[in-house]
Order: sequence, then C-alpha cells, then structure tokens
Amino acid sequence: MTRRAVLLLTLAAAATLSGCGFQLRGADGKSALPFKTVYIGVPESSPLGVELKRYIRASGNTAIVADPRQAEAIIDVLSEAREKATLSLNTQGRIREYSLYYRMRFRVKDSAEKELLPATEIILKRDISFNESQVIAKEKEEDLLYRDMQSDAVQQVLRRMAALKPA
Repeated sequence: MTRRAVLLLTLAAAATLSGCGFQLRGADGKSALPFKTVYIGVPESSPLGVELKRYIRASGNTAIVADPRQAEAIIDVLSEAREKATLSLNTQGRIREYSLYYRMRFRVKDSAEKELLPATEIILKRDISFNESQVIAKEKEEDLLYRDMQSDAVQQVLRRMAALKPA
C-alpha cells in the first residue's frame, strides 16, 4: 500500500468513528459527579471506602465530607461480600476451577434522606483455575481478582452516580 492509501484509510476510519458518536469514556466531561460534596458511609479502614474516596477525588470537583448533613449526596454501602464456588472437577474429583463472586449493595441519598438511587446490587464474577502444586500463587491470583472486581464495582457506582440529577 502506498502512503497515500494508508492516510486515506486512516482518515476514513476516524470519520466513521466520529460520525457514529463514539467517544472515549470521560472525554466529554460528563464523568464528573454532579455533586459538590459527598459523604461515604463505610468505615475509614475499609478497602472499598478507600478506593471510593480515591476515585471520587480523582473524578473532579467533588469534595468528601465527614458529616452526612453537609453532603449533597450520601453513599450508603449496605453490604459487601466475597464468595467462592466450585466450577469444575478433574477426573480424580479434585477441584480444577473456581468461580469468584463479588457482591455489593449500595444506595445514594441526599441530605434530606430522599433516595436519589434506590438500593442497587452489583454482582461481578471471575473464573480462576486451581492447581494443587501452586496453592500460594493461586491465592495471590485470587486476591488480585477480588481487588480487580472491587475496582470495577467502584467504577460502576461512580458511573451510576454521574448519571443522577441533584435535587
């Protein structure tokens, strides 16, 4: 292919993508939360709370407050659970694969206790192989998968909050 053909092909692809409305997430500035202040109802030492605070601070102009009465939005984490289920067995009856589940229930209220987002459950699943000769490595991989699912859940919470309209 000539240089000109490659350039024309690249321009055609760019025009097609821009014509269909494609844009990277957050490129239009709508990923910022519509609230100036947020209270997060989880313990200070909670890994979920730490990650939520980090993402909210990075999302733009939203401040995290310590008093729910000063917040425009209150995030209540109702439950958080990690589960592990057997997915498959080998011919000797030993576990070959697990399914890991991360469940999180939350709701968002305003300072007047009006629900902006009713109780919502996020369920994430990952499959992991298991090998008896690599138990420690598989435990570490499991921890990484749970951490990844927690990050995915936090991002889903923030995307849902970004779509809310403040009262």
